[in-house]
Amino acid sequence: MSDHDHHHHPDEPAIRAEALEGLLIEQGLLDPAAVDAVIATFNERIGPMNGARVVARAWSDPAFRARLLEDGSAAVAEIGIDSGPGGQMEKLVVVENTARVHNVVVCTLCSCYPWAVLGLPPRWYKSPEYRSRIVREPRAVLAEFGTRLADDTEVRVWDSSAEVRYLVLPRRPQGTEAWQEGELAELVTRDAMIGVEQIPEPA
Repeated sequence: MSDHDHHHHPDEPAIRAEALEGLLIEQGLLDPAAVDAVIATFNERIGPMNGARVVARAWSDPAFRARLLEDGSAAVAEIGIDSGPGGQMEKLVVVENTARVHNVVVCTLCSCYPWAVLGLPPRWYKSPEYRSRIVREPRAVLAEFGTRLADDTEVRVWDSSAEVRYLVLPRRPQGTEAWQEGELAELVTRDAMIGVEQIPEPA
C-alpha cells in the first residue's frame, strides 16, 4: 500500500483548502513560492529528520529513551523540537516496538499527525481505506507494506486525535551497536515511525 496505490477522491476539507489557496494566489494575497517553501520545510527539514533525531537519541541514550516514553512532548523539547500548535503535537505519546510488540499509528477520524517529527502526512495515511482497515485487519495491511510479523507478535493500533499524537519508536537494528547518532538517524524512516515498516539491518 504505497502512495501510488490509492486513487481516492480528495475529501471536502482538501477541496476547500485548494480552492481557498487558488483564490488567495489569484488575488495576489498569497505567494505560491511561500506555500511551496512551507510544504518543503515540513516534508524535508522540520519533519522526518526531526523524528529520526529523536529515535537515534533514544537508541543511543537510555536515560533520554526513558524520558521520551514517559513524556514525549517534554523529551523532544529537550533537543530543540517545537511541540507547540504549529507542530501538531502538544501531547506526544511515544510507543516502543519490542521483540514481542509491534505498534502502528492511525487517525480513524481524519488525519491527526505529529507534523513536527514526521513532516506532512502521506496520502495513504489520510485515505479512508487505511484508516478503516488498519484497525480491522492490521496484519494484512502491514503485510502490504512489506512488514510481516511473527504469529506471536502482538500488534497494537494507536488512534491519534486532536488531543494526543503518537510516534512509534522502532527497534534498533542489530549490527549498529558502535554507530554514532548521526549514522543511526540516517536509518530511520517516516514509515517506521508510523509503524507500517521495520528498519532492516544494515548491509
